[in-house]
Amino acid sequence: MVPSDTAERLTRARAALAAAGVDALLVTPSADLRYLTGYDATAAERLTCLVLPVEGDPRLVVPLLERPAAEAAGVADHGIEVLTWRESEDPIALVTGLLPVVRRLAVDDHMWAERVLRLRAELPRAEQVTAGSLLRELRMRKTPAEVAALRDAASAIDRVHARMGEWLRPGRTERAVAGDVAAAILAAGHARVDFVVVASGPNGASPHHEASERRLEPGDPVVVDIGGTTPAGYCSDSARCYALGSAPEDFLAYYAVLQAAQQAGVESVRPGVTAESVDSAARDPITAAGYGELFVHRTGHGIGLETHEHPYILAGNAQVLEPGMACSVEPGIYRTGRHGARIEDIVVVTADGVESLNRRPHELAVL
Repeated sequence: MVPSDTAERLTRARAALAAAGVDALLVTPSADLRYLTGYDATAAERLTCLVLPVEGDPRLVVPLLERPAAEAAGVADHGIEVLTWRESEDPIALVTGLLPVVRRLAVDDHMWAERVLRLRAELPRAEQVTAGSLLRELRMRKTPAEVAALRDAASAIDRVHARMGEWLRPGRTERAVAGDVAAAILAAGHARVDFVVVASGPNGASPHHEASERRLEPGDPVVVDIGGTTPAGYCSDSARCYALGSAPEDFLAYYAVLQAAQQAGVESVRPGVTAESVDSAARDPITAAGYGELFVHRTGHGIGLETHEHPYILAGNAQVLEPGMACSVEPGIYRTGRHGARIEDIVVVTADGVESLNRRPHELAVL
């Protein structure tokens, strides 16, 4: 976990609960749990749950067999008491027994439905609300240590893109290339591979293409979108485009538009602008060039302990960007049956502008 003051995070979470009129917060395995406790617990049928009352000590309820993992994560060092339950015991009863009298109870957005319904049955007079809107306000604003962790993650994924010429060759399958890339993501310093998109030729028109047995051909444009999670818990995500020799003329025409649009989107990021204005900055040039219908997704997403988190960079999101917020800027153009392209950088809002964490060239890399 990134060095952080977990006690301060818990204090800020309590303040957010109090401001919302919520008496207690329950958080099961998720990025929210890792953010508040440092414990990257596995979501499973055995309940793990942080119990955080507005007033009173935080407790982490874990299965007895997982206590060593919670302790190894340093949970107790953060002033969080670890309580265990045995297989023959009811963990929901243990959790509700730790709660004060609650009128409003916040549950994390990732809690399984059967647990939400059990809590509703056990606490019929308590209003349940989702905690996402409260916790995202804390997580969106990265500390300098978190920004440094994102910078390290971006540098690591850049090192993988720098090696792409080793693997992208005519005759190789997308799946074989993806296997090499996944190994390189780990070798570059990630603890986990989150996704590897290798989309060649017509497959480039599918933004979330799964690597297939299609063999790369001379002249293919190839979209490579890759990311992972570092040992510190923070994510990388970057897309670049490659061509195996001379790319088609229609691809080159819209790639030039895309490159300018992505640069405009990055340059529009600064404190005080809205998320939707960044979307417009990247989308408008594409629309003006006649490719608007081929840009089929939002311009970007926040990133941190999760690859996709708030703020989302899309039309209709009036969220004002503030220093410390991190997001992707990744416009794309996709011609079904032909090819596609996407350029993606992770950027961070600074005190007076923007820092792009990814440093690889944006020009089409001809291999």
